[in-house]
Amino acid sequence: MKQATIDDILQPGDRRTNEERARRVAGGFWRTFKRASRHIPFADELVAAYYCALDPKTPLRARGTLLAALAYFVLPFDLVPDFILGLGFTDDIAVLTAAIANIRAHITPEHRDAARDALDRFERSA
Repeated sequence: MKQATIDDILQPGDRRTNEERARRVAGGFWRTFKRASRHIPFADELVAAYYCALDPKTPLRARGTLLAALAYFVLPFDLVPDFILGLGFTDDIAVLTAAIANIRAHITPEHRDAARDALDRFERSA
């Protein structure tokens, strides 16, 4: 597998890059979320952003921003490794917070409903 660079992760990119990023995010989101959920105080907003990023009706720029932030969250390497107790997800949280704040207007009630349903299923399976 090709090693991604920080620029590959953080730049929204074109439609083809976003589609590749969407596959990567969808493949690892729930696995990473399970490990990080107790460290993320805005889990419901994060999952709503996940659904917003995968929604083809979301504008391309907003999808690109979210997919870049979610890819950073999902990828196993980053500026502060996730396995460092207490600090591991702080950089991920900062990137996600900035991205979500930037595109909050594009997160619809449907995305929030899907997030609530998914979190209910997630909690029942945990």
